[in-house]
Formats: sequence, C-alpha cells, structure tokens
Amino acid sequence: MLQLKGKRYITIMTALMSVVMLFFVSCKEESKNAIDLDYDPEKVPSLNTDSVTMLVSDSGIIRYKMISQTWLIFDRAKDPHWLFPDGFYFEQLDTTFNVIATVKADTAWNYTNKKLWKLRGHVFIHNKVGETFSSNELFWDERQQKVYSKEYVEVVRPDKMTLRGAGGFEANQQMTEYKFLNVGNTAFGKTILYVNEDEENNADSEDKGEEKKE
Repeated sequence: MLQLKGKRYITIMTALMSVVMLFFVSCKEESKNAIDLDYDPEKVPSLNTDSVTMLVSDSGIIRYKMISQTWLIFDRAKDPHWLFPDGFYFEQLDTTFNVIATVKADTAWNYTNKKLWKLRGHVFIHNKVGETFSSNELFWDERQQKVYSKEYVEVVRPDKMTLRGAGGFEANQQMTEYKFLNVGNTAFGKTILYVNEDEENNADSEDKGEEKKE
C-alpha cells in the first residue's frame, strides 16, 4: 500500500481542498445566475402559441369558434390577460353550427380576471340580423353582458340606413340592441348622422346636375 508522509501529503491535500472549494464556488455562481434571470411577467408571456383555432362550448354545446395567428398568455402579470397581436377572428354558432355572428379585429386582449375583452384596430362585427358595426376600438364586458366604445362607430343596416356616431356607444352583447350616447354636438363633433346611402347618392347626382346647368 502506498503511503504519503510529510510535506508531500500536505501538498496533495491542499491541492484537493482547493479543487473542491473551486467546484463549490462555481456551482454557487451558476445557481446565483439562474436565480437572477431577468424575467418580466408583464412583457414575457408564459405561453406563446401559433396558428390557433379554438372551439368553445356552452352547456356541452359548441357555441363559438376563435381563430388567431398568435396567442400570448400573460397569466402571471398583475392584470392577467391573453393577447392576440396578429389578428383575431371570432364566430358565434347556432345549434346546427351555422355562423350567426362574426367579430374581427387587428388586435385583441382578454383580461381574464375582469372578464373584459378589448378589440383594437379595424374592428368589424356582423350580427345575426345582418347589421354591421365598424370602429377602431370596442370593449366587451362579459359580466355586464354589454359592448361599448368611446370612439367613432358606424352601423350599417340591411335597409341601407347608415348610423355614424362618436362620443359614446353601448349595445347588448348580441349587438341587436344599441344606442349612441351624448346625442348632438359634442367635442367629438356631430354625435349621430342618419344617412340613407341611396338618397345621399341621388342628392349628390342632382347637385352635380344643377352645377352643370349653371
């Protein structure tokens, strides 16, 4: 058996202790670096999903279909939410899976705790009676079951009557009952304009005809 004595033994033990200490220091630094990872739950999603198609059921029956290119989930944010930054499309289905209403927007947020949806950019809604709604921003409050906006909203009816208003808009979540608020002249301008497109075009044609005669 090999025996080590004296200074040689002390030198080897010192070298071994140095290696062990270096190993533990290295592990400690790696652990510290892992803990100090810069993670901002307000900016970094906990889930990032591409090309999403989701079917949502109500009482065991599929009622809604949602399509989006990108779905980001920020469930650790102070105000947990879903974000659809690359377009959002939503369909409401009847019991035979016919589409009865659609919603489109450039960007959508779903604040899950508040049960509040925010639709932004080229928002377009088509309801079950054939009316369409256009705006740059709309909110859908699921708890109060209403849709509202403070921005310009345009409503086109099947009878070609167009309603244009700014300064306040409210509707039920089916978008079948709605109203414009602050009717009249406001800081936003004329709140509501009632326009029949055919009559407007005829009036323009008559005006142009009279100008030519003159």
